[in-house]
Amino acid sequence: MADHLEASVTLPSDPASVAAARTYAVGTLAEWGLPADADLSETVRLVVSELATNAVQHTLGQSPTFTVNLVLDRDERLRVGVTDSHPRFPKRLPAAVQQDNGRGMVIIRWLTAEYGGRLRVRPTREGGKTVSIELPWAPPGRPVAPAGVTAGQSAVTPRGRAT
Repeated sequence: MADHLEASVTLPSDPASVAAARTYAVGTLAEWGLPADADLSETVRLVVSELATNAVQHTLGQSPTFTVNLVLDRDERLRVGVTDSHPRFPKRLPAAVQQDNGRGMVIIRWLTAEYGGRLRVRPTREGGKTVSIELPWAPPGRPVAPAGVTAGQSAVTPRGRAT
């Protein structure tokens, strides 16, 4: 495996681009050796879906495109980010039971924390922002256990499957 792998795709801020972003991210991870059905791959798929949806829905037409970036450093850390050109940072909204939206960033924070990662929001030089997560990378044959779970223990994944 290379010391540093990087991939990115820029897509139009259109609802159809969310599926393309998910497909691109999972396909890239598969090229880097992570099976599409691995828990980490599923987590990245969900995170990219939420971040791409936010980039499309919450930029109010002020960001004609968004970019998905994936970076793998030293076979240890995976960074996944979505950049758009809208200056407003995501806000944590109260997620009422009857509310249809507002939970995306909460889900991303929870998933990131479960894997022992971190979430960052940074402004870009061009006036937009990048929302990114950083997670431990698990090469094939070495699964990543969610934070607080040691090898040999069973954990329930966000999708309800035991590991």
